[in-house]
Amino acid sequence: MKAYVFPGQGAQYVGMGKDLYDHSESAKAMFEKANEILGFRITDLMFNGTDEDLRQTKVTQPAIFLHSVILAHELGENFKPDMVAGHSLGEFSALVANKTLSFEDGLKLVYQRALAMQDACEIEPSTMAAIIGLEDDVVEKTCQQLDEIVVAANFNCPGQVVISGSIKGIDKACVILTEAGAKRALPLKVGGAFHSPFMAPAGEKLAEAIKNTPFSKGICPVYQNVSAEAITDPQTIKENLVKQLTAPVRWTQIMKNMIANGANHFVEVGPGKVLQGLVKKIDRKIPTESAAI
Repeated sequence: MKAYVFPGQGAQYVGMGKDLYDHSESAKAMFEKANEILGFRITDLMFNGTDEDLRQTKVTQPAIFLHSVILAHELGENFKPDMVAGHSLGEFSALVANKTLSFEDGLKLVYQRALAMQDACEIEPSTMAAIIGLEDDVVEKTCQQLDEIVVAANFNCPGQVVISGSIKGIDKACVILTEAGAKRALPLKVGGAFHSPFMAPAGEKLAEAIKNTPFSKGICPVYQNVSAEAITDPQTIKENLVKQLTAPVRWTQIMKNMIANGANHFVEVGPGKVLQGLVKKIDRKIPTESAAI
């Protein structure tokens, strides 16, 4: 069974999507439609911008979404998923690819999500850090014992957890977790504490937008970040998308559940190869590839 997975924030690079734009009229039309919907030429920033341009949350999220969704569309008859999943933002790409959401509605939601998250980041300074080489429960318990807001935000693969919280709290957590045996505790260059209580104001804004957007039953199940379970019910998918902003990304469990349910080939759709690397950390024998047209 074939699983298609869609990357999240951090996979962006200057020039992403340009090949699609230059070599396919249908892809070009989708990019131009996106420029129209967003009200600015995101293609200029994707193809010719700077790293700094692409690091802005309001640009990064729609850019990665567009690259992934248009690539999936261009696969045409070759896109036959038995299941899909997306890492954080990538969940929206997965939901458009499996026809739960329309391209236009997906893009509007992603942009509203990005703006809401950027606004939330500006309310109170916060950040994230990657913790390498410790058990998940050790990281979680340490975060819970701090007198600052710090949570486990991304369970990426065994031995790799990203934590999210106040700047002071993340600094403290990095010291304590290093002393507890972490091989590395790396502060990340991000705008704020994603997948933490700091994103609650963004969740409130996104909830209203999602409520007013039509969702259909997709062509295959989506394994959602919040539960790591295969979901097909549109209402449950909506509720989980709102919870996702303040809840952890259970990527390790998603991969394990997909494999347990028959996935024996993973295709990464979008920029980068990060998700293929995470699959290999769970089961190195399973074949992975990047989607290509």
